[in-house]
Amino acid sequence: MRLSIAAFLLMLLLPFVVFAEKEAEPWSGADALAEQKIVEITGGEYKPWFSPIWEPPSGEIETFLFSLQAAAGAVVIGYFVGYFRGIKEGMRRAEAR
Repeated sequence: MRLSIAAFLLMLLLPFVVFAEKEAEPWSGADALAEQKIVEITGGEYKPWFSPIWEPPSGEIETFLFSLQAAAGAVVIGYFVGYFRGIKEGMRRAEAR
């Protein structure tokens, strides 16, 4: 039991320890890293093909919308997993009769 608690606490604290030594913002996404790499490769001469139609007013709203999208995706996946499991269970019960 103590080992499980210690392992759980280690998993919770490990990201903070790892990111504490980096100079970059710890929670920046892949978009920011890709943008840095593009600027590095092209020397800052790259022009985007298009710009977003709407940009959220703050990072918190952007994070909220991303979380909402992830939750909606989880609900859809969970629904179909449950649906097909129900079909399989119904077929198993029908065969048992």
